[in-house]
Parts: sequence; C-alpha cells; structure tokens
Amino acid sequence: MKTIAVFLADGFEEIEALNPVDFCRRAGLNVIMVQVPSKTTKEKYLVVSAHNVKIIADLTLEEFFEEYRGSFPDCCVLPGGLNGAKNLASCKELLKYLETAHLSGHFIAAICAAPALVLGKTRILKEKYWTCYPGMEVETKIEYMHNYKEIPFLTDGNLTTARGPGAAEQFALELVRIFAGPDKAADIKKGSLLR
Repeated sequence: MKTIAVFLADGFEEIEALNPVDFCRRAGLNVIMVQVPSKTTKEKYLVVSAHNVKIIADLTLEEFFEEYRGSFPDCCVLPGGLNGAKNLASCKELLKYLETAHLSGHFIAAICAAPALVLGKTRILKEKYWTCYPGMEVETKIEYMHNYKEIPFLTDGNLTTARGPGAAEQFALELVRIFAGPDKAADIKKGSLLR
C-alpha cells in the first residue's frame, strides 16, 4: 500500500490539507498526518488551522522521523496557508528531509504558498516546472522563476504543485491518479459529484 505523509503546521489552509487526506484515504492509500512544531504549537499532535479548525495529527515530526529513519513515504504533501507554509519553512529538519527525499526520486506535492515558501528554500524547484499562489512566486530563488507557470496545477516528474484553495480538488485527484491509478481517480471524481 502506498503511503502519503501530509505535513501540518499551525496556520495551514484546511481544504488544501484535508482534501488530499480525504481523497487519498477514499482511494485506499495509507495517509499519515504529521504535526510539524512551530512557535505556536501548544500540545502534542494538535495542529490549529488558518481558520481555527483543530486537527489531531497521527504523528509528531519527531515520531515520523523515527518511524521513517533511512526511508521515505511514497509522497510528502505540503499544504499552504501563509502562516502554515511559513511554519513549515522554518523547520530546517523538514526542509532537509524533503530535499533528500526528492533528490532520491521520491514524490513531493505542495499547494498554495508552500511551493514558493517551503520548496523555494530547497533545491526541489530546480529544473522543475511548478506553480503556486499568485504573487508568492517572488519568494523563491531567482533561478527558479524561469520554470514558474500560471496554471491551476501541474506535475513535472516527481513534483506536483498547485495554486491554491480553488485547485485543492484537482491537486488531491492528481495524487490519487498518481498513487492509486486513473480509474480510482475517476471513481472518486464521479462519487464526489465533481465536474
């Protein structure tokens, strides 16, 4: 069974995090929600969204690193939300892990502010086409700008990026397509009454 790790820090955008969790679990994928600590973290496993929705993560980042020592899940997902993305980006251990995973051929997916604010601090965007929330692209290294595209979402090799909340369903379905197959993605799209 394929494993998808969704990294959550305080201030995450709800639909960008939970749509992938929902659709990937419907597809039969193993989804792990990981709490990434920040200055605003109040208690173990509790992550508070941009709009004050409280989520209980499955693992803390420390527990995740212990469980995945020397290995990687099939995909690491980074939701946006400006403060959530900033909190993810402030975790140097996470940035190093993501870069190592990606350079080892593992899949990374990021949406909204996360491609620019989080992945822009790594080498992941180098040589990849990518997108993000409009205006956030300027937060990346200048050498990454030539591959930026103004489209809702895109996959380039082992990287999927998307623009924001309005692309959350497309982003989630793309992950299902990649990790559970196009038939499963079509079933979830139909069952969810998506056009």
